[in-house]
Amino acid sequence: MRGMDATSMDMMTTPAALVDLDRVDANLKRVATYTRQHGLRWRPHTKTHKTPELAALQLAAGAQGVTVATVREAEVMAAVCDDVLLAYPPVGAERLVRLMRLPPQVRLTVALDSGEALELLSREARRAGRTVGVLVELDLGMRRVGVQSPEDAVALALAVTYSSGLEYRGITFYAGHLRIPQAELGPAMREQAARLATYVEALTAAGLRPSTVSGGSTPTLWRSHEVTGLTEIRPGINIFNDRNSVSIGACAWNECAYSVLATVVSTSVPGQAVIDAGSKALAKEDGFTDTGVYGALLDLPDILVRGLSEEHGLLDLSSTAWRPRVGDRVRVVPNHACASVNLHDRLHLLRQGTWAGTHAITARGW
Repeated sequence: MRGMDATSMDMMTTPAALVDLDRVDANLKRVATYTRQHGLRWRPHTKTHKTPELAALQLAAGAQGVTVATVREAEVMAAVCDDVLLAYPPVGAERLVRLMRLPPQVRLTVALDSGEALELLSREARRAGRTVGVLVELDLGMRRVGVQSPEDAVALALAVTYSSGLEYRGITFYAGHLRIPQAELGPAMREQAARLATYVEALTAAGLRPSTVSGGSTPTLWRSHEVTGLTEIRPGINIFNDRNSVSIGACAWNECAYSVLATVVSTSVPGQAVIDAGSKALAKEDGFTDTGVYGALLDLPDILVRGLSEEHGLLDLSSTAWRPRVGDRVRVVPNHACASVNLHDRLHLLRQGTWAGTHAITARGW
């Protein structure tokens, strides 16, 4: 492999998750510049890396808080950040009890979309003697979670204001359904802005104008300023980027900071090579713009991973003259970095192409 310290990499057991810190730095600098230019708060979603050291880099680059999806992520990130948003319905006794045990200095906010979740959260907050912020979650087209009308949002926000232990802090949404090329995003972003405006207007008329309007994603990151009223964004993948992000123009290939180091273990079948990174290392997710492809080689992006079983990845060599040998090592950029990271227990760090240590993926699983 070009640009890597041969001694360190040759000793590494594969498959192994690699992070190029120089690219991470550049990715963080880019989003920090963008958010400053457009007056947006930056609250990155740590589900991508699940690593407190990388959250600390995001905070040092200008992030004002972090987003988490699990209680375990909240517990881990609380060690480096005192402003945490749980962007997941806080339902379940164990989840709530553990949330209330976060250090008292942590400004905790949760997203919810139901009276049932609100009542449970209020009860546990009272028991713990702490105040928990609430963002009312809206469905602006994702069709996953979120209240379905401005009237529902007003009713739930009012219920929050009357619930002890809770503080109404605004609204949140996730437009994860917008996974299309950047050049085609314009109409979708305008529709998102128009739908959001109906919620903000209804809440404002009810005396509940949201101080926080939280949204954003990596696919829509660079168009976030087109959504009038948005106050903060929560991109996750952009710290690493991945093949999906490249496929829709959300980043360039040379901005992909995450890859999986793999070893070629077989070349017996004509037209392909087999690597030791399968679905348990790369994650078996189709791409945004194609199916049956699960990644591509970092140094040779035209060479695709066209088949995955648990421990085998199949490199399609049918359109290239490149022929690897058994024992050669390659780096694969997966379709979805978040899903791949969660399959590993540590990140191996590179700085200027040289091995620079490891970080445990402390918040994985659980």
